[in-house]
Amino acid sequence: MPKIYFIDVTNRDGVQTAKLGLSKLEKTLMNLYLNEMGVFQSEFGFPTTRHETLYLQANLELAEMGVLQPIRLEGWVRAIASDIETSFRLVPDIKHLNLSISTSAQMINGKFQGRKQHEDIIHDMTDALDAAKASGAETVGVNAEDASRTDIKFLTRFGLAAREHGADRLRYCDTLGYDNPFTIYDTTKTLAENTDMPIEIHCHGDLGMAVANSLAGAKGAIDGGQDAYINTTVNGIGERAGNADLVAVILAITKSKQFTDKYQMGQPIDLSKSFKIAKFASYAFDVDIPMNQPGVGANAFAHASGIHADGVLKDPENYELYGFEELGRGDPVTVETGREIIAGQYSGISGFSHIMGKIEVHFNSREEAAEILELARYANVEAQKPLVEDELLFIAK
Repeated sequence: MPKIYFIDVTNRDGVQTAKLGLSKLEKTLMNLYLNEMGVFQSEFGFPTTRHETLYLQANLELAEMGVLQPIRLEGWVRAIASDIETSFRLVPDIKHLNLSISTSAQMINGKFQGRKQHEDIIHDMTDALDAAKASGAETVGVNAEDASRTDIKFLTRFGLAAREHGADRLRYCDTLGYDNPFTIYDTTKTLAENTDMPIEIHCHGDLGMAVANSLAGAKGAIDGGQDAYINTTVNGIGERAGNADLVAVILAITKSKQFTDKYQMGQPIDLSKSFKIAKFASYAFDVDIPMNQPGVGANAFAHASGIHADGVLKDPENYELYGFEELGRGDPVTVETGREIIAGQYSGISGFSHIMGKIEVHFNSREEAAEILELARYANVEAQKPLVEDELLFIAK
């Protein structure tokens, strides 16, 4: 039976959100958390963008060191041959890519202004795909931007051309959140059956259906005989109304009625990491987790009604579909109300050593402390907020 895998795009689609962003260290920590959680692949950035180059190369080094294993690190580029050349020149060790090009009549006419026709779209995509494979890419996904507004016959031609040129997956992008669970099921099933390719499902929340559509799209791909790769972001952060939320999709797959009996994940997901990664994303993006967010919101396990409180005290399953412990919740939260020493861009060795000692990191010499402090200062300058404990531990390691 085909399986469901997760490709998280927080470090690509999430950071494209207007008015938001992550520092390079925050993106690195996001990759570490996704790896711990069991996510198959992280779309970790843009290999054609110069300010991403050192971060991308460093994370690929971490993969070689075994720190970021087994997660795959994949870059997003336009389906243009020149972008492939730039990617491998700036990040020569990159092994996984997703190539994106618009496919709908709306985009062809409204975005390309008539400069491209259907044949040009296929030509550009296959040209870039050939270049990626020739440059040494181990896997390449091909993205049909605005696929939900693309004629299914052309979308099938597009997928068949991609398969013929060695693409590993076809990404079906519901770029504007236009689909509903019924339409996306039909389309992904048709594509799976007619292209004989694994299908990626990339859903946005403009109509509030990103999670439901992701589930229905995965069901369609699997019923069509192919593996499904669901795109997610942590806390659903993404352009406009956001993307399918990672934790909500995992919960929907594993807890919703009758779904997991037939549609299973291809590798284990550690749900207990959910609260940790959600809290970090909230802090890093400076966006509060909605109190009603599935699983990780402040009210997800809160009960006020007398009937509900009585019922949940007698048996939590009366009013809770899953336990808070499963998501890594339940530990007390400590808030410092007395003296506090902060690690920042102007910290000195004494204060920094005190902070690191509290998290059981001890330096062998003043010189070692100064070297690690310098790295922490740079990270703080970029993030413009105090570093979390895991960031400090990562720098020290």
